[in-house]
Amino acid sequence: MTVTVTAWQQKVDRFYEQDFDDDDPQGSIVRMRELLSERPEGDAESLFELAGVYDSLGLENDAIPLYRQAFEAGLEGTSALRASIQLASTLRNVGESAEAVSILESMPDAGMDEGARQAFLALALHDEGRHGDALRTALLALIPTLDGYKRSLTGYAAELPSSVTKL
Repeated sequence: MTVTVTAWQQKVDRFYEQDFDDDDPQGSIVRMRELLSERPEGDAESLFELAGVYDSLGLENDAIPLYRQAFEAGLEGTSALRASIQLASTLRNVGESAEAVSILESMPDAGMDEGARQAFLALALHDEGRHGDALRTALLALIPTLDGYKRSLTGYAAELPSSVTKL
């Protein structure tokens, strides 16, 4: 049985609200796979959602190939932006911060998730030993949310040194 993407996404949202349980990883995976059975085999959105479950459960090495498969299957739009952020974060968690930086720096503006993209980029830059770049990225993400001090903080961020030395 195939349901519309919108109806299916609502089921996925309910799964995270009601059924996802990181104390029961296998049960969570089984319940997500039940939802996947409602979509066509190899569906990009399904692969992305399954990757997210593995990722949320701390099973990064299982999540990474699923994110990549979702892209190969044609993941697009907001899901592709979120998958890029999530893949980069996961790569950083497994020690692949250089690839995480590459993914996050090459992304277009992530819309509503732009702050998340910048936050994860700041973490990955820090892991790469690019501390000035990391702090600049974090500050530039924060500045638009401030009522005052925008001009001075923007100036200070511009003065931070760039470095490419990995510790």
